[in-house]
Amino acid sequence: MGTRGSKLALTQTGTVADALRATGVEVEIVKVTTPGDKSMAPIATIGVGVFTSALREALLRGDVDVIVHSYKDLPTAPEPGITLAAVPPREDPRDALIARDGLTLGELPPGSTVGTGAARRTAQLRALGLGLEIVPIRGNIDTRMRKVTDGELDAVVLARAGLARVGLVEAITETLDPIQMLPAPAQGALAVECRSADVDIEQLLASTVDDEGTRVAVTAERALLAALEAGCSAPVGALAEIVEDLDADGKVVERISLRGTAAVDGENGAVDMVRASALADKDQAAQLGKDLAAELLDLGAGALSGPAQ
Repeated sequence: MGTRGSKLALTQTGTVADALRATGVEVEIVKVTTPGDKSMAPIATIGVGVFTSALREALLRGDVDVIVHSYKDLPTAPEPGITLAAVPPREDPRDALIARDGLTLGELPPGSTVGTGAARRTAQLRALGLGLEIVPIRGNIDTRMRKVTDGELDAVVLARAGLARVGLVEAITETLDPIQMLPAPAQGALAVECRSADVDIEQLLASTVDDEGTRVAVTAERALLAALEAGCSAPVGALAEIVEDLDADGKVVERISLRGTAAVDGENGAVDMVRASALADKDQAAQLGKDLAAELLDLGAGALSGPAQ
């Protein structure tokens, strides 16, 4: 099983490995160094797929049989010869703030420095109009958190899921409501891939670690991202949830609810966000994402002059 060598990646891969081992399968975890691990340049500069390409190459070469990604790192286009075999149960997809003195986002005074490596977070933080200074950062979870404890920054924004997986939830000073900040499409979810020809491995993964609700939700979010023709580092947020609804006969059924947001150019160089939401049957997840993307484009999402930095 191939994985990046970071603490978070190893922890994520370990959860999948443990589930397989529980069925009696022997698993060896192999660390694969990716171009993204060798560079501290912004993601928007080094490109989409920078954390996944080396893993996929190792899979196709036969060095490993299974690879595990943070799903939000995957390019939206499918990779020939590789199958998405499983999407395990998702961690909490929301963003989290780690700030000095236990402050929340609303308590940070204007001019406070907030670190993030995501154009999506940058755009949404600026659109809140709190007067914060957004600072681009890279590095693993510990490196980013240290910038706050060392006094270099007033706060950082990270994925809550990553903090939960490595046991650092207590460091969070505020879990950000999606009304304030919609997470990245597929944030908190994992993607487990194998070679398309390895049908037995695909079936094993699907029967052992795949979660239907997570897969449906992520399918809608990623379809929105793909329809906007935006890469993983673009200022696009999306969150889908399985909700209960009533059908035409008054019977309770499960449907999928999707919220999406995208950055647009505002006045005087400001960044604004357009938002939309919709509901559909679970088997229409991909179409729901496409339809909501079309609505965002109608609202002006296509007017963005370039990725928000």
